[in-house]
Amino acid sequence: MPRLYPFIILVVVLFGCSAKKDQVESSDIQQSYTGDPATGKLLYATCVPCHGDAGQGNRKMNAPALANLDSWYLNHQLLNFSKGIRGDSQTDTLGFQMAAMAKTLKDSVAVADVVAYINTLPDATLIASLSGDIKKGERTYQSVCGSCHGSGAKGNELMNAPRLSGTDDWYLKRQLVNFKNSVRGAHPDDKLGAQMVPMSALLADEEAVNNVIAYIVSHTSQAK
Repeated sequence: MPRLYPFIILVVVLFGCSAKKDQVESSDIQQSYTGDPATGKLLYATCVPCHGDAGQGNRKMNAPALANLDSWYLNHQLLNFSKGIRGDSQTDTLGFQMAAMAKTLKDSVAVADVVAYINTLPDATLIASLSGDIKKGERTYQSVCGSCHGSGAKGNELMNAPRLSGTDDWYLKRQLVNFKNSVRGAHPDDKLGAQMVPMSALLADEEAVNNVIAYIVSHTSQAK
């Protein structure tokens, strides 16, 4: 009988590992859940007062358009807000408010549902509010931003670089300023945001920021 103990222990260990493997696989399946637009539409009701019924955004509410954003990026940012990775700084008043709203989505499945619904909305038409030199902005964009965010600012998911064309210019400027001032990207778990901090610092001044944004906006109608 004692000779059977090692065999019994091995079986128990293997069974335990198998159970853990099943748990991991189940978790992976949940993480890859694509979302249910019908459920997402119901959850999106809490977003309508600020971001609009068609995800068109509302500058008066400091709420950017959502309909134009990459689904993977929107999902990532909503999770960051809900986890306190983004919007945790009290100096980021608007981000702090968004973090509170994101926490009303109870889990990653709810986030995926909302994103799935937003993805069904048509692209929003944006109104330019900033002016800049497009040609100068193009040179700066190609040297600073293009390697990640791609030609025409269409984004590159493999580089974890979201689409920029189709984003409100005033919102782009606010986020670049937030990165430059380390208001955004300072959280230790915001590794992608942290990469943007030194990149935004390469934009020497407000004129350079406006020029880059002017170039990005010039590609908005060509994106997606």
